[in-house]
Amino acid sequence: MPLDLIFPPRCALCGAALAMGEGLCAACWSSLALPGEPACQLCQRPLPSEAKSHHAEHMLCAPCVEKPPLHKGVAAATLYNDTSRRMVIAFKYGRKVALARLMGRMMAARAKARGVGEGWLLVPVPLHRWRLWGRGFNQSALLARELAQQIGASALVDGLHRLRPTRKLGGLGAEERARVMTGVIGVHPRRAKALQGARVLLVDDVLTSGATTDACIHALHSAGVAEVVVACFARVDGGTLA
Repeated sequence: MPLDLIFPPRCALCGAALAMGEGLCAACWSSLALPGEPACQLCQRPLPSEAKSHHAEHMLCAPCVEKPPLHKGVAAATLYNDTSRRMVIAFKYGRKVALARLMGRMMAARAKARGVGEGWLLVPVPLHRWRLWGRGFNQSALLARELAQQIGASALVDGLHRLRPTRKLGGLGAEERARVMTGVIGVHPRRAKALQGARVLLVDDVLTSGATTDACIHALHSAGVAEVVVACFARVDGGTLA
């Protein structure tokens, strides 16, 4: 007897029955906000519709023009909305780790469009060991492993580590987030040689103000990486993502 007859496939988010396979039902899928055009060619921030009249390669948002980002581009699978928020919460706090496969596939498509492929190193944003012990897994590391399989690259899940614990950043403004994250993240000493001269895809679940991302990129640059592209499942449209 086919296994699907005993355990019918369900939507990973709402639990609705699926005709076949795995993933999201049509309603949940259609409620995701996917990055489109026009958008900033560096950070993927949506731009006003009139920006379509400009050449795509020159379309940059005001924050990226005012303060050029440390990264070479953002590859975001979705724009942050209620559906992507629920997926992240289910994945990170609801322990629905099977969502990593779906989220990773969506992120991989965007990363490939940014030129990420074989020869790149995929490095997740690290958790402090206290938070890792409490949660049991680093969601960014799971996504990095899934992305590595999809892209055909290598994951260096312990490339970065947190030097000290920090308060949660939720509810803080961009400047306060940056202050909290200053000097928090470093390169793992055993991985410094592997990172030297490497092209790195920095992996996280949600990109918000960019404070954590910046802290990671500063650490990677200190190890002599050649370039950094940022991959995330959901990108918050607001604040400075440099």
